Amino acid sequence: MDFLAKIFTIKKIPFVSWSSEYPLNYRPRFITLTLLITGLFLFGLGEAVLIASGSGVSPWTVLAQGISEITDVTIGMATFFVSVTILLLWIPLKQVPGIGTVLNAIIIASAIDLALPYLPKPDNDLLKIIQAVIGIFIVGIGSGIYLSCNLGPGPRDGLMVGLQQKTDTSIPVIRTIIELSAVVSGWFLGGVVGIGTILFVFGIGPCVGLGLNLVEKVSKKV
Repeated sequence: MDFLAKIFTIKKIPFVSWSSEYPLNYRPRFITLTLLITGLFLFGLGEAVLIASGSGVSPWTVLAQGISEITDVTIGMATFFVSVTILLLWIPLKQVPGIGTVLNAIIIASAIDLALPYLPKPDNDLLKIIQAVIGIFIVGIGSGIYLSCNLGPGPRDGLMVGLQQKTDTSIPVIRTIIELSAVVSGWFLGGVVGIGTILFVFGIGPCVGLGLNLVEKVSKKV
């Protein structure tokens, strides 16, 4: 029960044996870099599993769709503008980028492109939901692994960590609020929400909490 409670109450990214001493470290240890890449690849794989399920896109894609609807820019450009805006919010939140911030976009995008052609695309609604849940779980585990490396978060994760530090609220709760804000805004602007989107909104926070707690437990055994 204690482990389950920690999933929902964890407030800090664990500093473990492989964590970098600081995010702006351009010569990290081999194990740190390996785990960073592994975590980011799992993150991208989870995103691909969710996309392939056909049950709905992530909340931030819904927001990009909504912005695209009212501005006539492409979804890709809308995604770029959203990412830049989030990065600007890092300034008052005092978040520090690193090589993980750069590799975040490159590795996750590559993992999605590599995995999508080989993933099942179910027709049954129940199978779609199951596959979406699996995808969200993988994203959470990947997040826990790469964030523990302390080499710089991606834009959304940096926003999550920064807001947690400012409010002293648990990471799962902050992540849920962020995703809910994105999907509600996107929906009002005209973005399309699916069951997979709703599952992501309320599932990703606890899954990230699970990933961070598993990382902490494993680190104590190595």
